[in-house]
Amino acid sequence: MVRLLITFMRWIAPWPLPVLRLMGWGFGMLLYALAHARRHVVQVNVQMCFPELAAAQRAVLVRQHFVQLGQSLIDRAWLWHAPIDVVRQRLAWTGATEQLESTVPTVVFAPHFVGLDAGGLALTLHSSTPVAFIYVTQSNPDLEAWINQGRERGGPVKPYFRHDGVKQIVSALRQGEKLHLSPDMDLGAQDSVFVPFMGVQTATVPSLSRFAKLGRAQVVPMLTRMTPSGYSIEVMPAWSDFPSADTLQDTLRMNVELANWIKTMPSQYYWVHKRFKTRPEGQAGFY
Repeated sequence: MVRLLITFMRWIAPWPLPVLRLMGWGFGMLLYALAHARRHVVQVNVQMCFPELAAAQRAVLVRQHFVQLGQSLIDRAWLWHAPIDVVRQRLAWTGATEQLESTVPTVVFAPHFVGLDAGGLALTLHSSTPVAFIYVTQSNPDLEAWINQGRERGGPVKPYFRHDGVKQIVSALRQGEKLHLSPDMDLGAQDSVFVPFMGVQTATVPSLSRFAKLGRAQVVPMLTRMTPSGYSIEVMPAWSDFPSADTLQDTLRMNVELANWIKTMPSQYYWVHKRFKTRPEGQAGFY
């Protein structure tokens, strides 16, 4: 099945982007209709994070999210298999891109918007130094190989895995590798702290602050936004006074900044993830 999927994605990679986006729209609507459990997760997340919206507005947002999620999944075809020149044409850089050319150790904070893989590939195409990513291992070896090949096609990539620990990553960061980091997921209570995220106490991994401290690195946010012509990658200035001496406050700041960015493109955040799965002791689950 995975090999058939790869063959299909290779086949459609040269198709015009509007055609692929229309296909992605259909795929997203199919997911919305059939993926009942995942639709429930999105509905709960949207209700918790946007209580000010009317029920009809939240329903529209949920459908929009599935459409853009489906489009982003189909976009992997051209991101991972189209000629690199075509990929470059569809990835538009904006903002403080000079931050990525600095020789200062840099952690690139790349939140989980639907364009995350597009932004990661864009970063490797843009960077003159290796870019480190922290991966989650896939259970299917064919799927693992395909995803890694696609993500690593753009340039010098250093893949690390969560079980590898932080020493290698910190050492490489100090030596000039950029670290592409997406810590805005619920990874359980063990390595997390509870801080508010969009008004909800949320188990949040404080790795952004910790890697910045250990690597003596600046933190540069990078947001990837889906557009009709591909993706826009916005680089923001490095955060001042970060990291601070207070990891908890650093993590809260991360969530506050992220919430502000989400409000600029609410349907593009990765709402299918159970962001509030881990609850403080004694609290009932949301899902």
